[in-house]
Amino acid sequence: MNRLMVVLLLLVAGCSAGARAPAPVATSATPSPDISVISPSPTATRAACNGTSVILSAGFPELRGTAQDAELWGLLFAPGPPLASREEIKIVWRMTGEGPLRVRATLPDGTPARLAWGPQPHDGSSWRRPGEEWGTGFVFPKPGCWKIELSRTRGSGYVWLSVK
Repeated sequence: MNRLMVVLLLLVAGCSAGARAPAPVATSATPSPDISVISPSPTATRAACNGTSVILSAGFPELRGTAQDAELWGLLFAPGPPLASREEIKIVWRMTGEGPLRVRATLPDGTPARLAWGPQPHDGSSWRRPGEEWGTGFVFPKPGCWKIELSRTRGSGYVWLSVK
């Protein structure tokens, strides 16, 4: 039995050694960092404002959204949160469901964030989360706890982001 376990461990180690995710495919003029370094297991987890889970890994912070009839993930191309106000922040989304993606961000007082670009569909990526992928660029005009709402023909969800 022990010999069988050793053989299985060697096979698993041999299959995974040197395996690498493909390089991400850039789909916009905005430079895109290599996100293949994101580990599937987080190094730390913390909550953003209003309970959104932020997963800190070897790459960029990930957001786990709250969704209905869908699964929702966000990848921040910025340190944080908290994010910087009055600067363009790139966020890549993965969401299951059907249909085109609609996205908006507001403060509880109704102040909207400016959608600088997107949602822009991505054809390929090394980021491994369920659903189709889109990129967005937001400018949050002032500090606060921002609600970003995403919806498709089938499926909707949201995340909360702290902006300083």
